[in-house]
Parts: sequence; structure tokens; C-alpha cells
Amino acid sequence: MEPTEGAGPAQRLRWPAAPVLPPAVLRIAVVAVAGLALAAGVLGAVHEGRALFPGGTVGWAFAVLTGIIVGHLVAMGRDRWWGGTGSGAALTLAMLLLYGWVPSVLVSLAVVVLVGAARRHRWRQALLHGAVDILGVGTASLTLACFGVHPSVATPWHPEDWGLAAGPAIVVTALAYLTATRALLWYAVAPRGGGLPTVARTALMRQGMVGVALLGLSPLILVVGCDMPVLLPLFAVPLIALDSTLWIAHARAEEQLRDPLTGLPNRQWLLERAWTALDDAERKGERTALILIDLDKFRSVNDTLGHLAGDRLLLQVADRLRLALPRGAEAARLGGDEFAVLLPCCDSPTRAQRIARALVAALGSPLSLDGLTLVLEASAGVAVFPDHAVDAEGLLRRADVAMYQAKRDRSGVEVYEATRDGNTPDRLGLLGDLRRALDSGDVELHYQPKVCFDGKIAGLEALVRWEHPQRGRVNPEEFIAMAETSGLMPQLTEYVLETALGQVARWRKMGLDVPVAVNVSPRDVHSPGFAGAVAARLARHGVPPGSLQLEITEHVLLEDPQRAADTMAGLTGHGVKMSLDDFGTGYSSLVHLRKLPVSELKIDRSFVARLVLDNEDAEIVRCTVDLAHSLGLLVVAEGVEDDETWERLRDLGCDAVQGWLVAAAMPPDEATAWLRARGEHGWRRPNALEREPEPEHAPVADADQPSGQAVP
Repeated sequence: MEPTEGAGPAQRLRWPAAPVLPPAVLRIAVVAVAGLALAAGVLGAVHEGRALFPGGTVGWAFAVLTGIIVGHLVAMGRDRWWGGTGSGAALTLAMLLLYGWVPSVLVSLAVVVLVGAARRHRWRQALLHGAVDILGVGTASLTLACFGVHPSVATPWHPEDWGLAAGPAIVVTALAYLTATRALLWYAVAPRGGGLPTVARTALMRQGMVGVALLGLSPLILVVGCDMPVLLPLFAVPLIALDSTLWIAHARAEEQLRDPLTGLPNRQWLLERAWTALDDAERKGERTALILIDLDKFRSVNDTLGHLAGDRLLLQVADRLRLALPRGAEAARLGGDEFAVLLPCCDSPTRAQRIARALVAALGSPLSLDGLTLVLEASAGVAVFPDHAVDAEGLLRRADVAMYQAKRDRSGVEVYEATRDGNTPDRLGLLGDLRRALDSGDVELHYQPKVCFDGKIAGLEALVRWEHPQRGRVNPEEFIAMAETSGLMPQLTEYVLETALGQVARWRKMGLDVPVAVNVSPRDVHSPGFAGAVAARLARHGVPPGSLQLEITEHVLLEDPQRAADTMAGLTGHGVKMSLDDFGTGYSSLVHLRKLPVSELKIDRSFVARLVLDNEDAEIVRCTVDLAHSLGLLVVAEGVEDDETWERLRDLGCDAVQGWLVAAAMPPDEATAWLRARGEHGWRRPNALEREPEPEHAPVADADQPSGQAVP
């Protein structure tokens, strides 16, 4: 699930907002006005001695038909949606056209109140809908009066009295009734953030069907009621069919926005709901957050226990997610094992991150499945409007970027950071330039020496450098991380290996036999056949395996330690030396170090930089050196820049150093000259007067940046 981001934000669909009056106040006002209108109408009819409802056969026929409709609605047992029935509306309008306002209201109240009584827990909703129908019938009665028609029980509007004006009168009256009732219901129960486009479109379609039913069935009911009232109960068949059709349309609309497995809303609902939430947040000057959650290694559950077991597990996860949601939050399932949580009102990215951590923790509690106790881990990404995106699709995409960052870092939850997003338009353009630079050979390797304390040259490390034609020198941290996240890393590693081995072969022809270290990424080590590919490349260049050293970081052990160990064992089996780079910055080196076939350990520059000033860093280095020596490993310190650090490392027993004190990373020609100048006597530490000046073109953070690892 990786939605693409267009050239600009999509056009927002704005739907009617919530009413000016608070919905609760509006509902009270509707009920009060309807109550007063009903009381006035009934008291007026009683005072004038008019009948409230027709008697005789026609009255009983209407009563029976009303009872059948009520029974049908109760039997359907659907209490989620009140505004979609067409049978009650058709019957109410027919009674209005024939006998006027008061009998029509009584029929409407009979339907609404009796159905509400059958659903005791919805009596408040029944009261509101009854009040709305009273006002809708009143509006339709006033509209009919504008055409000079004033029907009552005593003076009904018989079809034989109709003229040419009857058609427009019936159409306009039906539209007035439908518009008044639906508008009042919308504003009385409208969601705070407005409606969803799909819901609104479906509702309009349903109301169009109701309008057609009103215009088609109501006059027919009226005619039969006048001429053959005993046949009125037969209208129950088309009226029930109308209701069933409306329910089917409603169910299909729900299916479009609902995940069939978990019952949670789906991706379409999330995007539409996010649009309305963003509109509301923009209006109020607030923030909206989106949390994307993905279960880690859920595929192994499907592979081991089967897809049916996986579905049952997803049901448990969905239930747990519902229970863990904070007030106002809304959850959706996007597909597979991916879920999303929308926070329509969120005051800061920090609060969204805190909520995401709580949700991840809730999903991480043990689950029971088929007698097994499973502990699932989840990763979550957070994106916030307007900090990270201004449209729903962009918010979802950036939450997805943050979620995959959390997976890579094993951090659980990450908030979106533009600097770590390799899919921005600028970075995509830079990625394309990098791909072309690799194809044309415009990426260079510089080489930085590693020397022992006796001056012997222990080797060189190949460091990748890229001079962009417009941007100038690009920081390796930027384009290496971009290559790692884009899938370009294998091509970059092949390029670096090919270039480095070609240079080693040329140096050997010159009589310069010095090993070269090349960094490889976790993706390379986990690739099948990587060890064989390296061996084949060595043979093609005629370079002995001992002249190549591959540097890996501790992160290679996090995803699949066994595969990493197998690949490394295959490399050492071919004679390639292995080095563990950036030691101390990972998570699991002490556990796996004794099992890894490495011959060298490199102490990260972050521990070396303050070695002289910080006793804790010095103690860490000392312990690391002792540990490595106990395992038979050589120790190299990175980032050595001054004499004091050199002296301290020598006293601590370090084997070799690398850094500006020895030399900065140099292009191949300069590295060749540097190697020839040291010759058989090796390197000696210069005094302050003869020390080589530090290059001005490379900052400290860039000088020792490896060529093929993902920069943390």
C-alpha cells in the first residue's frame, strides 16, 4: 500500500458543514416546534368539531395498511438508518393529498412512534424523526394551500375534482415534503466534520428513489382509497418492495466503505473521512493526524497456520484496536495486515506519537489462537496535517513512509521526517541522476588509509564520492540512504566492488599490495548468491581474496541473523576478510559477535571523538578492545584527528587507526602517490610543523562516510 502523490494536492470536495446552531439545540427546537404545531392542529380540529381521521371502510383500510407497514419495518430489525424508508413517506403524502394535514400527521406518527416503541433503546431517535415528519407534513400542507387546495376529513380532495393544475400541485407538494424532512434530518444529525462524498452520493440516490415513489405511488393510493378502499392493504406489496430496494442500496453503499472481514471502514472511507477532517481542521486552525499501523512478520502466521487462522487473528487485532482507540479517533483496515487510525483533532505530533505508541503496545499483548499464545509486534508511522501534508493522499503516503522507517529501525513508532523520505520530487530527481551517474561511471571512489601504531599500512577503505553537475558534491549520507530505500543499493554495491577491485588489480601490477575494504549493506548480505557473486568478481579481476575486506554494520544482524551468518561464512570460505563496522551503535553485537566470522572490529567515531575528554567513552573503548582481543579480533579506531587521541588509543591497546591524522580520503591518483611515498618504511606520525593540511573540500562528517551502508 503505497499511494502515489500527484503533482499537486487534489481538489477537495466540500460538503454541507454542520449547522450554525449546535445539533443538540437544533434537535430540541425541532421537537418543540413540532409539538406546538401538532397541538395547535389537533386542538383546532377538536374545537371546530372536525374529525381527526376518516371513518368507515376507508379509515379502517388506511389503518390496516399502516399496521402492515409498521410490522414490516419492525420485522426488518434495522435500527441504524431511519431516513431511508419510502413506504411511510408514500402513505403519509397520500393521506395529506386526500384528507389534509392532521390525518397525515397521525399516519406518520403511527409509523414512526410504533416502530420506535418496538426499538425501546431508540425512543429519542423516534421522537426526533416524528417531529421532523410533522414539520415536513406542515411544509407540504402549506405548499398545497398555495395551489388553493385545502383538503380535510370533511372535504377530501377527490381525484374527480382534479384539473390540469393537480399535476404540478402534487409534484411540488411531494418535493416540499421530501426536501423539508431530509434537510431537517441532515442538519439535526450531521456529523461534525461533514459527510463523506460516497455517503452523500448514495443518500442522494436513495432520496431520488423515494421521490419517484412519492410521485408514483401516492396518487395511486389516493385513487384506490376513494374508489375501492377495501383494496388499500394490497399496496403493502409495492411499498414493502420499495423499502427492500432502499435497504439493498444502503447495504451496498456500506459495503463500498466497509472491510468485509473485520467490519472496520476501508481505505476509501479513510480517504474520504480524512478529507472532511482536514477541511474541518483547516477551518478551525487545528491539526489532524493519521497513524498507519502494520503488523510485523504477519506473513509467517499465514504460512505456518494457514490463511483462515490469519483471518481469525486479524479479527482479534481489529477488536483490540477498537478498544484501544482514544476518544474521537477512528480506525480503518487498509488491507492485509495494515490498519490506519485517524485523529481528527490532534494538538501536536508528539501527542499523535504518544497515541501511536499506546496502540502499538495494545496490539503487542499476547493473543490466543488455536491453542497457541502469539505475541505480535507492530510498527506505526505518524503524519500530521498541516505539518507534513495538506491533502488526504499525501498524509497517507507520508504516514506510510514513516511506518516503513519504523520497521527498518525497529523503533516501533516514527513520525514523518522529510529528510528521511526518499520519494519527494527533489529526491526522486536526485535518484534518477544517481542512477545515470552509475551507468556513466561518474561516481568516484576515494581511499582512506588505515595504519598500525608501528607505521605499517593495514589497508585502505573505499569511500564513495559523487560530484553532481549542478549541485556540486552530494553528501554521501544523503545519496547512500536514498539508494538503500529505493532499491538502487545493489547496483551501487556492484559499482563500488567493481571499481575497487579494478583499482586493487592496478595497484598490484604496480607492486603495491594493500588490502581494500568495501562497505556492504544489510540488503546485500541478505541477497541469495551474494558470496558467490563476490568470488566470481575477484576471479575476473585476478585479485586474491585476501586483498578484499567487506565491512558490515550491526544492523545486518537485526532482520535475519542466520542468513547473514551463512552469507558471511560463505564469503570467508572464499578467503574474503570480514570487518564489523560502527561497533557499539547497533543492538545485538555482543550476542552475535562470537558467532560471526569477522577478523576485524571498527570502533565507531562517536566513541573516539571524545575519548580524551570523556572517561566513560574511554572506558567503553577499553572494554571493546579487551573484548575483541579475547575473541582474536583486530581493533581499528575511526575518526582519529589529533595526537592526544592517537596516544590514548595506543595506550588502550588499539591495533590500528583511521582518520585525518593519518590522511583524508583521496582520489585514486593521490592514494597511489601516498602509498608510493610511504614505500617500505610505512607511515610515520608528523609533528605539528610538517603535518599535512586538512582538505577544505570535505567536512568531518563526510570524510569517513562508508560507501555501501545505510546511514542511520
